[in-house]
Amino acid sequence: MTEETAAMPASTQLSVRDVVTVKLPAASAYLSVLRTATAGLAARLDFTLDEIEDLRIAVDEACAMLLSQAVPGTDLSCEFELTGEAMRISVSVITVDGQEPNRDTFAWTVLSSLAGEVDAQIGSDDRVTVTLQKRRGTAGAP
Repeated sequence: MTEETAAMPASTQLSVRDVVTVKLPAASAYLSVLRTATAGLAARLDFTLDEIEDLRIAVDEACAMLLSQAVPGTDLSCEFELTGEAMRISVSVITVDGQEPNRDTFAWTVLSSLAGEVDAQIGSDDRVTVTLQKRRGTAGAP
């Protein structure tokens, strides 16, 4: 919440949309930065501790899927979109083969269970994006 939104009535705050983008080297050594950012941003939306931990694990899992096919030396980009009661996280990287992660794997099932809504798409230059959306109050919900 910014200083401007803190002074707004609660009904107005629900329509606020914040976007935070983090870009870092496509290497697993930097994933702790994204896990920390995820936890901090989810806390801003008053997610429960369980929901925050689910999101941290989900972001880590999505990144692991993408890093296995990332072009060496490229950047991993993560966009966090915060709305009234939800967080949408899009993680993307330029890949070697331009293939979406396999949706029939245990990893995808775990990701879907933790995040709620999950999707993947291929963009230009073989950039693969995994998008997660978690709504507040859905801990443990399929």
